[in-house]
Amino acid sequence: MELNRRTVIAGAAAAGLAATTLGTGSAEAATGRGGRGPVKELFGTLADGTKVYRWSLANGGTRLKVLSYGGIVQTLEVPDRHGRHANVVAGFDNLADYVAKSPYFGALIGRYGNRIGKGLFTLDGKPYQLSVNDGVNHLHGGAKGFDKHVWHVEPFTKGADVGLHLHYTSVDGEMGYPGTLRTKVTYTLTRHGDWRIDYAATTDKATIVNLTSHVYWNLAGEGSGTIEDHELSIAASRYTPTDSGLIPTGELAGVAGTPFDFRHAKPIGRDLRAGHEQQVQAKGYDHNWVLDKGITAGPEHIATLRDPRSGRTLKIASDQPGLQFYSGNFLDGTLTGTGGRTYRQGDALCLETQHFPDSPNHANFPSTVLRPGQTYRTTTVHTFGQ
Repeated sequence: MELNRRTVIAGAAAAGLAATTLGTGSAEAATGRGGRGPVKELFGTLADGTKVYRWSLANGGTRLKVLSYGGIVQTLEVPDRHGRHANVVAGFDNLADYVAKSPYFGALIGRYGNRIGKGLFTLDGKPYQLSVNDGVNHLHGGAKGFDKHVWHVEPFTKGADVGLHLHYTSVDGEMGYPGTLRTKVTYTLTRHGDWRIDYAATTDKATIVNLTSHVYWNLAGEGSGTIEDHELSIAASRYTPTDSGLIPTGELAGVAGTPFDFRHAKPIGRDLRAGHEQQVQAKGYDHNWVLDKGITAGPEHIATLRDPRSGRTLKIASDQPGLQFYSGNFLDGTLTGTGGRTYRQGDALCLETQHFPDSPNHANFPSTVLRPGQTYRTTTVHTFGQ
């Protein structure tokens, strides 16, 4: 899910990857299933002089590179059935493109992932107007959401796991949201090669929160072509239909007999052009699936993605009630990725664990309200296989 017209951040400046490594050793050199502690290097500098760093880490056969800008997952490498590693996420090789062009490639999303109709909601009887950045609607935290801020990053090694703690404080009134929100997101690579995301946030005033990760997946390898032959299953019997602005109508519609039925694995391309009115207005899949399990105390399996060519599989577990499946509808060949290839429509897909879009405006949707004294917590686990 993304905008088809991006607003370029004023004052963005390009800066190439610095040659000097600021840590010791190199996570790039980590091979096999061994782990290596996070390594830090300069990635670029923003227009205001703020330095952006890239952290590289590896564990259990998975290799991950993360930017302090937006908490962006720049690359994620996993092996295929023959043990050959490839980067399976879309992204850029330079900071300038992330600042000026990115459709949220690999970014942390907040305060509110997905859309809020007209950027309006009412909380405790008080109306709030949020930043409007997707036509008349609010998307992914507004014109300068969490994806466009530099996060404070702390590396860690805990037992056989390695990872990063990312911190960002969103001040009261930022993008129109009430309350100062203190956010901590932890990326962990486990000894088994799983990528785990733990989100936590507290507030000093009642607010709404819906954090997620906007990684674009192609298990055949970044820039390798269409994901239409990927096989996807989603443990959901219902989804939330939308209006022409991709704002939920409030209905929880059954998937049975529609192109939205992924209860049994099927190739994404099988029903992608079925002509269903919901697909026509979204230019493909860009919808929230209502997970059968609902909100759970811990992460449970919700979706499996498989690339038959490479044999790579991705299993996602979450405690959230929803999953946004976006089929890369607005990739149009104008963006060039880390491997030097352009991204066309359907060359990558997103699977965003979340609460439902526009939840503050639908009493029948699970609540996204966070109050002082409470801690927002959610976890998503990505497990890779062949």
